[in-house]
Formats: sequence, C-alpha cells, structure tokens
Amino acid sequence: MPLIALGLNHQTAPVALRERVAFDQGALGAALGTLRGVDGVQEAAILSTCNRIEVYANVREGCEASIAEWLHRHHGLTAPILDEFLYRHDGSAAVRHLFRVATGLDSLVLGEPQILGQVKAAYQAARTAGALETALERLFQNTFAVAKRVRTDTRIGANPVSVAFAAVRLAHQVFASLSESTVLLVGAGDTIELTARHLVESGVRRMLVANRTLQNAETLALRFGAQAMPLSEIPQRLAEADVVIASTASRDPIITRADVAAAIRKRRRKPMLILDLAVPRDVEASTVELDDVFLYTVDDLAGVIEDNMRSRREAAREAEAIIDLQVGHFMDWCRGIDCQGTVRAIRAAAEHERDALLARARHMIELGKSPNEVLAFLANTLTNKILHSPSANLRHAALRGDTDLLRAAERLFAHAEDVREPRSE
Repeated sequence: MPLIALGLNHQTAPVALRERVAFDQGALGAALGTLRGVDGVQEAAILSTCNRIEVYANVREGCEASIAEWLHRHHGLTAPILDEFLYRHDGSAAVRHLFRVATGLDSLVLGEPQILGQVKAAYQAARTAGALETALERLFQNTFAVAKRVRTDTRIGANPVSVAFAAVRLAHQVFASLSESTVLLVGAGDTIELTARHLVESGVRRMLVANRTLQNAETLALRFGAQAMPLSEIPQRLAEADVVIASTASRDPIITRADVAAAIRKRRRKPMLILDLAVPRDVEASTVELDDVFLYTVDDLAGVIEDNMRSRREAAREAEAIIDLQVGHFMDWCRGIDCQGTVRAIRAAAEHERDALLARARHMIELGKSPNEVLAFLANTLTNKILHSPSANLRHAALRGDTDLLRAAERLFAHAEDVREPRSE
C-alpha cells in the first residue's frame, strides 16, 4: 500500500495561502475522520503549523490523488488554487521527508527544535482519532527515534541561530541563573515576543515590558506573566534591571547614556547587561564606555549567529547521513511486512487445499479404501495441487524469457537440490 506525504510549506506557498489551508487543532480529530472516510485511505496523520500543512497517509494503489482532492474539498477551494503549491513524496521519499521535518532540516530556521514537538502533537492527534495503523504508527515511532539520535549525535541544535535566542543565551552565560535576575524588555514586536518566550523557558525570575503603546506592552506582559509600563518610566525603573533587551522601530535612542549611568549608581555598581537588537540602535552608543555596563549590539551577535549557522550546516550533513541509513532500515521493514502478507496468502491457500483433501481422504476411508491407498492419494494430490501454479508459471516464464523470475525461483528453492532419496538399509 503506497505511503505518501502531501503538503505545502514556507518554501512553496505564501503565508496567505498557508493560513487558508491551516487546520484548527481543536478540529483536527474531525478532519482526520473525514479523511479516513475517503475511498482508498487506510491511515493518515495531519501536521499543521504556521510554516507547513502536510498529510501523511497510506492509500490504496491508484488512489493517491484522493488526498489532494480531499484537501481542496475540506477547505472549500477550487483545485487549481493549490495544485501549483503542493509537493508530494512517495515511499522512501515520504519517509525521508518526515525524518527531515522532525529533525529541523526542512525548517525555516535550520535545526530548530520546536518542530519535533509539533510532529509529536500531530501523531498524538492521529492516534486519538484512531487514524493510525501499523505502517504509520511504526513510521512515527522511527521518526522520534531518528530525531533523538540526530540531536544526540550531532550539534544541529547546540547553538542559537536567531537574534532573540542568541541574546537570551548570552544573558544566560553572563548570569549563571536567570531565576535570580530581572529582565527589562523594550518594545513589543516579534523579536521581543520571541525573546520573552525564550526567557520564560530559561526560568527568568521577573520581566518588565516597556513600549510606546502601553496597550501592546500590557498584551505581551499578560501573555508571559510580566509587568507592563510606558517608555517614559524607563529612566526611573532602569535600575531594577539586571538585563535590558531592546528592539523597537524608533529612529532615535530610547535609552541614553545618562539614563544608564544613573541606574548603575542606584545599583551600587552592580553590573548590567544591555542587548541592543534594534537598527537604528535603541541605546545611545557611548553607553559602552560606562564601567559595569556590558553593551552588545545586533552586529556583535551577528558574527556569533553566522558561526552557529555554519556549525548547524555541518551538523546537517551528518544528520542527512543518519537519515539515509534509517530510511533504508524502515523500507526494509516495509518490504518485510509486504512479504509477510504474501507468505500468509500462500499458507492460507495451501491450508485450504489440505483441508479439502483431508476431508476427501476421510470419506475414502469411510468407503472402505485401504489406508495405504488413501495415504498415496493424499500425498500425490496435495503435492500436485501445491506445485501446479508455481510449475505452470515457471514454464510460462521460460517461454517468455523471464530470466528474473527463473533466477528468483532458483534462489527460493535452492534447498531442493539438497533433498536426497532416503537410502535403503
């Protein structure tokens, strides 16, 4: 049964289209239910994030197009809208794609770790909805194992590659434990929001959010358990901050050298780390000359980020080698599953013939036939029944010149030449 991965992501589709086909996490179970109801779909899972919407499914041969048709219907779209943006992977390519997605190799930020949690959530939703069977269940379990191995055996996620994360990592290096520190965030845009998220994950003790529009500061503060204030309060409260992280769109500095000098005096020379992530700068440049102040700009972090990206790209090559190996192992397992089905079918057919002939043999005994005659009938007839189809197929293969089948039969029955007639005593 074909395994396919179908979807679109940040590389193939604009955000406006991704928004239209994104799945509400609360309604994912219902969506999986309708997807499982599509003719030919045996099992399925849906991964829906801000950067990608993907369907992983096992479908009956010839029904691969049904997934795309369902995706259009589910979102009320006409077919041409999605066709040019969709990508599709089959078989081993689908397996490799999921492995790469889960390890962050297909992410907007190379090696980012959040995607693995999103893949796990997609798996759990599919499992809860009863949409998984043997193949996809095994695929997702292998995916988690591969992602863990990549994280363990390579440095794909060892170093920060976003300004926000690099800033928080630097703060962590300066202050051994942020759980004892107060951080002042200046601004309320995407960079500050991402920084706040990283700070919370790092266990920061206390956060203050200052912004020109107080309502925006309050919204962000509420989300992360911080305290909001207007920019005008920064001079009076700057001394409270051990770390200042600023990123606004202001054309002029928000924090002056005089503000910082006054704050350091109030702090009794206790050091302050200032990370100015804005362009133009939010902190007056001459502030760097003050004692007990450690000021870093976005340019200072850029070199670190580029070095870290280089390290991640090197790790990515190692990760690809791990993935290639594990894709091979998974496809071997799939072929083994297919072979088991064939073996079961052959055994079932043989057992059917055996039972039918055994019933005839018993009837012959009831009619008074001698045991030797019945045994000879049973052995000869069963042998002929079992070997008839293979023998006929091999004769036809020889007439057609089908050497592949003939060689396969030789390997399959190679043990036959070792069978000898029993020696007479």
